[in-house]
Amino acid sequence: MTFVEKLQALRQLMLVQKVDAYIITASDPHISEYVPAHYKAIPFACGFTGSAGTLVITQDFAGLWTDSRYFTQAEAQLSGTGYELVKLKVPHTPEYINWLIEVLPKNAKVGFNYGLITVALALELQDSLAQREITIADVDFIDTIWSDRVALPEGNAFLIDEEAAGLSISAKINQVRDALKVSKAAYHFISSLDDIAWLFNLRGNDVDYNPVTLSFALISPEEVKLFIDKQKLSQVDINTLNQQGVSLYPYAKVADALKKLPKAPKVFIDPKRTCFGLFKCLPADSTIISGINPSTHLKSLKNNTEINHIRRAMLHDGIALTRFFKWMEDHLGKEKITEWSAAEKLATFRAGQASFVGLSFTTIAGYNANAALPHYSVTAESDQEILGDGLFLVDSGGQYRYGTTDITRVMPIGNCSSTQANDYTLVLKGLIEGSKLIFPEGTKGYQIDSICRKPLWEHAINFGHGTGHGIGFFLNVHEGPQNISPANVDIAFKPGMVTSIEPGVYRPGEHGVRIENLVLCIPFGDSGFGNFLTFETLTLCFIDTTIVNKTLLEADQISWLNQYNQQVFDRLESHLSTEEAAWLKVKCRPI
Repeated sequence: MTFVEKLQALRQLMLVQKVDAYIITASDPHISEYVPAHYKAIPFACGFTGSAGTLVITQDFAGLWTDSRYFTQAEAQLSGTGYELVKLKVPHTPEYINWLIEVLPKNAKVGFNYGLITVALALELQDSLAQREITIADVDFIDTIWSDRVALPEGNAFLIDEEAAGLSISAKINQVRDALKVSKAAYHFISSLDDIAWLFNLRGNDVDYNPVTLSFALISPEEVKLFIDKQKLSQVDINTLNQQGVSLYPYAKVADALKKLPKAPKVFIDPKRTCFGLFKCLPADSTIISGINPSTHLKSLKNNTEINHIRRAMLHDGIALTRFFKWMEDHLGKEKITEWSAAEKLATFRAGQASFVGLSFTTIAGYNANAALPHYSVTAESDQEILGDGLFLVDSGGQYRYGTTDITRVMPIGNCSSTQANDYTLVLKGLIEGSKLIFPEGTKGYQIDSICRKPLWEHAINFGHGTGHGIGFFLNVHEGPQNISPANVDIAFKPGMVTSIEPGVYRPGEHGVRIENLVLCIPFGDSGFGNFLTFETLTLCFIDTTIVNKTLLEADQISWLNQYNQQVFDRLESHLSTEEAAWLKVKCRPI
């Protein structure tokens, strides 16, 4: 079926079941950012492959609501499909709700799969649409027309030992139970795969790039239930889980377990990370206690064992990146190198490092105009040879058994314009300002965000994505609860949080610049005016200085840059060949 034929088939099903609008979300029952192929309904329906978007279909209109990161990509991928791009004004907001209220008549019906939408969003839809006497219904038309749908993944899962994780499973469960006592909840249902992975020291390969496995968890006063297909685990791991107080149940039995909770249970859920379908399985007389999963907070505070492992991962990632950029410099102009082949070559350098598991996300390798797309993904059609003059942006990361990495660097190619040099320098200034920040305890991400953007704002430049996100320990490359963005997220930074800092400048059709490091929040000390915090930069890869416009940098920013590059050289030198070390020394020389 073509995309147009699929749209026609969906509309026919809507007519039969008297559904006036059908919503398709980019999610799974675990509300994951990256989903198994079985749940990639939006690419199936319309061809759009971005990680954020919502389809809304009526008999008269079909649209994809997405944010500025994907405008150019969406316009290209939606061409000829019957869908139109609807540009979100505010990222990550359901602006289509107001549109539905405007276009649908009273007593209309809006359908969506309750198992693929958050509790928070479903209730917002239900309450907002009720103003127009519009009802919601649980329907799944996608499954009806997806004849060759991929089955759910059945990959093996495994436990990481306490020596790697820093805490036993039972210790983590006790921490969560302590948090539940504070909230006066007796039960806690967990859907989010990274929370479950952290809590049970469990890893898997059911989702591309994220080392997680399909599972649910239910903590009760008497028992800890892990819903996972047993065949995924070795008998040794099953025994370990049992010894740590964990009972195993089939993955498909989770709904039954929720329905069988005792009368009037007090249940803690995260409404943004729990699907509406399973929420509806809870007893009608449940007292719902809503909040961010306790494990999300606990997971964000890396313990000393995790931090030491992460530093090791950064070291090996730095070695791989050094070898990659040296290879690029040595071979450019001597052989054909494209965005695709460069990304593949970088992957081979990472794969040569100890305990490498895989990439932590699809490598963004964009040259000149392609780099102006913040979430560019190279395809056979878009693949461009890296030749001539310009800027080559590489945003990449690796999953190691001892950590997760995420880094962006920009490599100047040939001669660069003054605009490119200025953009590069201003982005670098933003990174430096965030990295060397000293801030009082209680500071939130949106406050740090404005400091990182200030060097760009001073030149009337801005960018449409957040400045930073949390990152997991051999887990998801994006995690919360903290972030650095304009959004008013009421989460204070605390020691132990690992977060990216990644400002950018994007000039459509011309070039893009983003420079990204990962930083660890650490104590700075009590100054007499309260406790202060700062950041330790974890990433170990030189920052190219050949196109820096030094006149745009202040003395302390130049000092930070020189010290950082010297630290990179000092940490990596002994792990490189003589030739590699000599090359890196030149790259790290002070300006």
